[in-house]
Amino acid sequence: MRARRVRPARALEGSERGTMVAGVRRQRLRRPARWALMAVLLADLLALSDTLAVMSVDLGSESMKVAIVKPGVPMEIVLNKESRRKTPVTVTLKENERFFGDSAASMAIKNPKATLRYFQQLLGKQEDNPHVALYRVRFPEHELGFDPQRQTVYFQISPQLQFSPEEVLGMVLNYSRSLAEDFAEQPIKDAVITVPAFFNQAERRAVLQAAHMAGLKVLQLINDNTATALSYGVFRRKDINTTAQNIMFYDMGSGSTVCTIVTYQTVKTKEAGMQPQLQIRGVGFDRTLGGLEMELRLREHLAGLFNEQRKGQRAKDVRENPRAMAKLLREANRLKTVLSANVDHMAQIEGLMDDVDFKAKVTRVEFEELCTDLFERVPGPVEQALQSAEMNLDEIEQVILVGGATRVPKVQEVLLKAVRKEELGKNINADEAAAMGAVYQAAALSKAFKVKPFVVRDAVLYPILVEFTREVEEEPGVHSLKHNKRVLFSRMGPYPQRKVITFNRYSHDFNFHINYGDLSFLGPEDLRVFGSQNLTTVKLKGVGESFQKYPDYESKGIKAHFHLDESGVLSLVRVESVFETLVEDGPEEESTLTKLGNTISSLFGGGTTSDTKENGTDTVQEEEESPAQGSKDEPGEQAELKEEAEAPAEDTSQPSPPEPKGDAAPEREQATDKENGEKSEAQKPSEKGETGSEGISPAPEEEKKQILARKQRMVEEIGVELVVLDLPDLSEEELARSAQKLQDLTVRDLEKQEREKAANSLEAFIFETQDKLYQPEYQEVSTEEQREEISGRLSAASTWLEDEGFGATTVMLKEKLAELRKLCQALFFRVEERKKWPERLSALDNLLNHSSMFLKGARLIPEMDQIFTEVEMTTLEKVINETWAWKNTTMAEQAKLPATERPVLLSKDIEAKMMALDREVQYLLNKAKFTKPRPRPKDKNGTRAEPPLNASDHGEKVIRPPGQTEDAQPISEPEKATRSERADSEPLELEGAGAESEQKEQPTEQKRTLKNDEL
Repeated sequence: MRARRVRPARALEGSERGTMVAGVRRQRLRRPARWALMAVLLADLLALSDTLAVMSVDLGSESMKVAIVKPGVPMEIVLNKESRRKTPVTVTLKENERFFGDSAASMAIKNPKATLRYFQQLLGKQEDNPHVALYRVRFPEHELGFDPQRQTVYFQISPQLQFSPEEVLGMVLNYSRSLAEDFAEQPIKDAVITVPAFFNQAERRAVLQAAHMAGLKVLQLINDNTATALSYGVFRRKDINTTAQNIMFYDMGSGSTVCTIVTYQTVKTKEAGMQPQLQIRGVGFDRTLGGLEMELRLREHLAGLFNEQRKGQRAKDVRENPRAMAKLLREANRLKTVLSANVDHMAQIEGLMDDVDFKAKVTRVEFEELCTDLFERVPGPVEQALQSAEMNLDEIEQVILVGGATRVPKVQEVLLKAVRKEELGKNINADEAAAMGAVYQAAALSKAFKVKPFVVRDAVLYPILVEFTREVEEEPGVHSLKHNKRVLFSRMGPYPQRKVITFNRYSHDFNFHINYGDLSFLGPEDLRVFGSQNLTTVKLKGVGESFQKYPDYESKGIKAHFHLDESGVLSLVRVESVFETLVEDGPEEESTLTKLGNTISSLFGGGTTSDTKENGTDTVQEEEESPAQGSKDEPGEQAELKEEAEAPAEDTSQPSPPEPKGDAAPEREQATDKENGEKSEAQKPSEKGETGSEGISPAPEEEKKQILARKQRMVEEIGVELVVLDLPDLSEEELARSAQKLQDLTVRDLEKQEREKAANSLEAFIFETQDKLYQPEYQEVSTEEQREEISGRLSAASTWLEDEGFGATTVMLKEKLAELRKLCQALFFRVEERKKWPERLSALDNLLNHSSMFLKGARLIPEMDQIFTEVEMTTLEKVINETWAWKNTTMAEQAKLPATERPVLLSKDIEAKMMALDREVQYLLNKAKFTKPRPRPKDKNGTRAEPPLNASDHGEKVIRPPGQTEDAQPISEPEKATRSERADSEPLELEGAGAESEQKEQPTEQKRTLKNDEL
């Protein structure tokens, strides 16, 4: 048939046609672009999902705990390769291999010189530090070299191997990441690492450098006491309310002891309303009080007992044998643990030295006498924490024990007496609390997870101040130098926060110093261990040039911006010179668009600002802070100190500062008056704006003055040169060199593991195959010649592996294994096929029988109810017959073949035949499932056909009468006989009121069921 052409109503104009064509082209171009964009976004999401996990590392002196958070795994402790939740912080470094964790701990006895432990005590320490000398005394087997550039020490393992403490810690962190990645089954880079609360700036920077060498992105260095407090609060969120609760955590680990007072309460936040908060109120510590010192006392006692037992044999002192001392230290660790639960125990070491066994009985009383002076130091951290928090014991609600060394009964006895409580709290996991709190913080800092907010307010342990010297004129013509100190971050003040300090009386280049503040709360020995109290000297360049650049502007001082970040590390963000001047603008210069923009910005709280952005530097938004606290900081000249708007508000409950003495008072008054004047002048426009917002229009003269005079701020960046005084950081080149050094060691370890895996696979294949050659199922399918050939090749490979395998490369081992597998492939194939035959043939027979029964039943369906066509049933019958024929023929051929030949009856062919037959059957089953039955005709009396006997009441099919539409609701079968007779004798009318009322009487469930049956 010829199609008829239809003329359009009107022809499109040229411009319309061009527009339409261009639109179609744009749509065609947009579709690939949209699909490409969606593909890129999907790839980014998939890549992001592979790196969603974060981890935490609780670095203890003796052991570490690693925890992860990933989708579907909330806060889980990582198990190491030995399925333990705690891993020793131990590294064994040899010429060609490294060992970590439990493997390294076992190597400490065989090779104590190459096994490094408790090396965290050397982080951030110079060679003259008392802790370096203490480490040499405790572990004389280690040779410590001297780095003249940084004045630090390093481990001299051999003439070719030397590693700094930061590099050794980087190895441990890299190993912890490998454990976490194996446990999470995905790569991990983001981590939160715990450090002792008493770590200073140099020690914290050393940990960050070690993490950088390991390739970790440190989200935060969190104090271990803060992490423990966070873990305690997270799992007791419901118990925290507006009433402050003061909890004391006493943490005695292997290397040190820290006592912390924490206040829990709910506070109102801008983002999430009322949320729980923990605030560190007081901290006390002892750097050397811990389980290690107790074990060293026990080791010394055991060494003395062993020497006494061999006194008459002219034997050497056991203390001169590093391997024997390593055995004694391990036994002392076990003895300390056992004596915590028993009053005495027998210490015994087999072959301690010169094949001589050692055995001695040690009682708990003897152990306590050895550590008497240590137990006397237990209350010290408690007193320090109370003093720094300015609290007494009556305000402490509970004392909770943390750390492994608190399990010593004498420690608990002395502590309980010191805190004057009825009992000590043991309702927290003493080993894993810090790791769990740190991983919760990692999830909160990560953008991949959303956790319930928990406000953490950590405290500055060591105050930091700024010192500078300037020239003052005491009398006309008489000049002198005056030394000034300004507290930057006070002791026990919160962090992270940002501070801005302003130097008002400098117009040329000058220097200032960043040092620690008053450390009188530390004892003389702690001060020696602390190291340098001078942090950095800051040299400013370009101050004079900035004044020459803006000669007509009024100087607002040199502003130095400081940041004490979440890790407790201080940094100087920038230094800038700020100038201001009054700019007169006439009202006629303001255009309509400017007025409209000012109006819109004022609606959103922007208002008219007097500061402008110049020289590409952001405007400094500051708010005044109260002067430095005199009660907690050393006295000195008070500073013009400001806190940036981003910093959290400090506690206002601190006492007011005392007035400075001497010449500082007039100068402070002058600076205060100047600041107040600037502040009041700056607040005038905002006050007018607030008045106008209340609905009272300002006077015309005031409005004119406001428009004519405005402040303009100019900001000039100042060059900064930093001279680090406490401990020089590694340069970028040294960091990159150390990172590459650790990466090369990791690659070498992976290659070694790969080679060992290949050698083990080859050796296992040889032994397994030699054993299989004597098994009946393999002998049945192989000849004597074939078995002899395979056995000969296997023996030759075994000999080669024993003689030359130690020097073989990974590639050679894999090639040798591939040759043997190829030789035995045919034999293994015949055995595997014979193993699969019974199961596969049984499944094929079952499928053939069921298919035949299904076909037979389908052919018995009456013609009026038949849903299958003749072609479909013929096709199924053909597949069944072909499958039967193939099976019989193939099995007959297989029976003629010897067992040593390649079989013709293959399991993959059986599976293919089963899939083809199952596909035909499933097609017919699906058709029967979704095909609607044909309606049955009514009899002569007009009644419907009787339903089948097995039809349920809810599943019966409703037969529509003639004239009823598809949209009409189905009518259920009446229950009573009288109603049924009346319905059969009278015609059905769906539009009448009676039909509607009858439909309403139907139950809801029945109507829903009928409708589903119709579908």
